[in-house]
Amino acid sequence: MADNPQSPPARERPLSPFLSVYKWPITMATSITHRATGIAISVGMILVAWALIALASGPEMYQPFTAAIANPIGLIVLFGFLWSLVFHFLNGIRHLAWDLGYGFAVPTANRSGVTVIALSVLLSVGVFAYGWWAVHGGFRA
Repeated sequence: MADNPQSPPARERPLSPFLSVYKWPITMATSITHRATGIAISVGMILVAWALIALASGPEMYQPFTAAIANPIGLIVLFGFLWSLVFHFLNGIRHLAWDLGYGFAVPTANRSGVTVIALSVLLSVGVFAYGWWAVHGGFRA
């Protein structure tokens, strides 16, 4: 079907807003991160299952697991799983407070969001460092 030369020109339509248009308040960032860490925990449970099955199967099955976890990519995955667990736990406590009716004021919600992010990073780094220390030099008599 040919264009009608008599029709008015097409008007520019606005584009649908996307992530670059919106401001990212801390509550939005923590909500999205909470969902993403929930998915990461679910996927990470495959790693936990692999560890438990390998451990129960004997040293010849456990050695490939430890080799996979000991390389740099494995350590990054392990730290990501740990951080996902810690963030999801702390943000879950925040949601529990919301369920009880506390922390809905915007300044309080923003402050608790920043607190959850900061504590999750600090606790994850601390636990990971303690684990590294325990495996590579601590607890020697």
